[in-house]
Amino acid sequence: MEIRSFLAFELPPEIMAVISNASGDMKNTPLNVRWVKPGNIHLTMVFMGNVREEDLKPIGRATADVCRRYGPFNVSLNGTGVFGSKRNPRVLWTRLNGDLERMSRFRDELQKDLEPFGIKQERRRFKPHLTFGRFRKGARTGSDLDELLSRYQDLTSPTCALNELVLFKSDLKPGGAVYTRLNAWPLRGYAPDT
Repeated sequence: MEIRSFLAFELPPEIMAVISNASGDMKNTPLNVRWVKPGNIHLTMVFMGNVREEDLKPIGRATADVCRRYGPFNVSLNGTGVFGSKRNPRVLWTRLNGDLERMSRFRDELQKDLEPFGIKQERRRFKPHLTFGRFRKGARTGSDLDELLSRYQDLTSPTCALNELVLFKSDLKPGGAVYTRLNAWPLRGYAPDT
C-alpha cells in the first residue's frame, strides 16, 4: 500500500494567529481562490508523493539523522505575493524571513537522503512560503488583487522557532485535503549549523 505524504513544519501559535486573521480577512474579497484552511497551512520541506508503507520506517531513520544535525530555525512572516503573474496568478502566499540559507541546506540534505526511496528531488531553488490559496483557472483579478497585495505587503509576525519536523499523510477528500501526523522528529543540532 502507498501513502501520499510530505515532511513539513507546523506553525507556532504566534504565527498561526497572524495567518488565521489575514486568511479570514482575505476570504471576504471577491477573488476566485480556493482558500487553504488555516489549520492546513504549514511549511513544506519535502513533498514525497506516494511512498510505500514499508518504506516509512527507513524514511523515518533517514529523516531523524538529518534532524539531529540541525538546530531549530527562527522564522517570521514577511509580506505577501503571488506565484505566476498578477494578470495570471496561480498561488497567493506569504514569504518568510529568518534562517533561510540554513533551512535550504536542511531541505537539500533531506532530499539527498530520501532519494534512495524513489523520492524525486525538487530542482528549483528553495523558496520557503506559506500558501493562503490557489487561484482557480481563468480567475479575474484586476484591482481586487492589487488591493489585497497592497494591504498585506507588510504582513509580519513575531520571530518564532521551528523545532520539530513532521511527517504528514495527505488524504484528498471532496472537501479538501485532510492531513494526519504520522511521526515527528525534534531538531537536536546546535544552531547555527555550518
